[in-house]
Amino acid sequence: MADQLRFLPAGSGAFLVELDDLETTLTLLDRLLADRPEGVIELVPAARTVMVRFDPRVTDRARLCTHICAFDLGQRSSRQGETIEVPVSYDGEDIADVAEILGWSIDEVIRRHTEATYTVAFTGFAPGFAYMTSDDPDFDVPRRKSPRVRIPAGAVALGGKFGGIYPSDSPGGWQIIGTTPLKMWDISRARAALLAPGDRVRFREMAKGAVVAAGVLPVPKAAPSATGLVVTRADRPALFQDFGRPGRVDQGVSESGALDRSGLSEANLSVGNPHNAAALEIAFGGFAVKVDRPVTLAVTGAPAPLVITTNDGRSVTAPFGRPFALDAGDELTLGFPPEGMRSYIALRGGFAVQPVLGSTATDTLAKVGPAPVTAGVVLVPANAHAVAVDPFRHTARSLPKAGETVVLDVVLGPRTDWFTSKGVETLTAQVWQVTAESSRVGMRLSGAEPLERRDAAELPSEGTSLGAIQVPHSGQPVLFLADHPLTGGYPVIGVVARHHLDLAGQIPIGANIRFNVVAPFDPLVRETNR
Repeated sequence: MADQLRFLPAGSGAFLVELDDLETTLTLLDRLLADRPEGVIELVPAARTVMVRFDPRVTDRARLCTHICAFDLGQRSSRQGETIEVPVSYDGEDIADVAEILGWSIDEVIRRHTEATYTVAFTGFAPGFAYMTSDDPDFDVPRRKSPRVRIPAGAVALGGKFGGIYPSDSPGGWQIIGTTPLKMWDISRARAALLAPGDRVRFREMAKGAVVAAGVLPVPKAAPSATGLVVTRADRPALFQDFGRPGRVDQGVSESGALDRSGLSEANLSVGNPHNAAALEIAFGGFAVKVDRPVTLAVTGAPAPLVITTNDGRSVTAPFGRPFALDAGDELTLGFPPEGMRSYIALRGGFAVQPVLGSTATDTLAKVGPAPVTAGVVLVPANAHAVAVDPFRHTARSLPKAGETVVLDVVLGPRTDWFTSKGVETLTAQVWQVTAESSRVGMRLSGAEPLERRDAAELPSEGTSLGAIQVPHSGQPVLFLADHPLTGGYPVIGVVARHHLDLAGQIPIGANIRFNVVAPFDPLVRETNR
């Protein structure tokens, strides 16, 4: 028997394969993992889709569609795991709303939730976040109309037909019914994620005032006092960034990395480092370091004014976008950049920073990576091999300013057909302002007219791309940046084209965005044998 599959564009280097149900989705995932096509970077399973991220220099959507359609999906995959008990305090701020939606009392919500068995279907959204299906089919709760900016770690929540537990403080749109003290994600464990696909979960109500061990991290031995570059000012924490950690989806870990990769590359290449070496990402300037030895630095990205205060008290302007030297006792200060948002400091020979899961990138949503850099921190030089500095690399870029309008090219899909023609027209016809609620996770946008959907149906959670323009029920979109969740439950109307992703990472709060469609919504429908 032949079934039809839909292949939905999700940016310049990704697409969704839409399937009939979760069982078929997991079967396709297992087939792809066993016979991974050349050029595929990541596979993100979800409720009824598998997102395929690929390298456009190696392959394309049409070729991968042909490969996928050759699979026989008739023989289902089966998965087994552990049974885990999760204690819950049913004190969630949405439990009364959930009871009203389901037509139950709060006591009945608690009783049925503790009597049900949940099974982990897949992971995503953030490291340690497990999407769980319930054997009680009546648990079907719509997400909140507008997602919260912050949901606390340990929140036990419901979204659609799924249950989940938030592993860290993060934005989210699920209904919170309680909290658990258990750690969902802990890199000190042999398996960092407490829950894995196939595991079964039973929730039990905690007695009021009960204390449950949440897992204690070992106390590290005191490190010897470090010497190097002392951070003397950090108006906002700086972050170590490199090109991120692709290929960690199986642990629920997204790629993350520098928001302006070309800026990070230029800083490193200017001082003779590998282009993807760890550098400091600094938002809106207000940062200073004092050195205890001669060093060579370069600053790129947002053009922050650079002033060197020498050991004898003189002030000297340092060149932006070119390598420069500091002597022992000198202090470098970055002012507020007149355009752009994020500057990058590279140190010749690199910084001595410990990789986490293969990368030195700091993922602010997942809480994975080196700790944020604040005043008083000492940055230790790695003294790694470096080639000659390149003082002539810098090519000036014009970056956006607050109040200006930036045009971003967009590839429509994967869920453009969830919006009316008026909604799609509104996306490109009006200007969207970047609000103060924006972060490395995503830019929250505000427009005079919200994007109009065809209906208010719930979208099962599915993979999301860097640059995705996700639209909650409010109609005010969120543009996902490097620390975005792996999966999301609101429709994505379009994805910023690959060539404008660095630019998107430099758009400051208060600037405006206009979207320009460069690729139409063109879903492919193919048949597969089962």
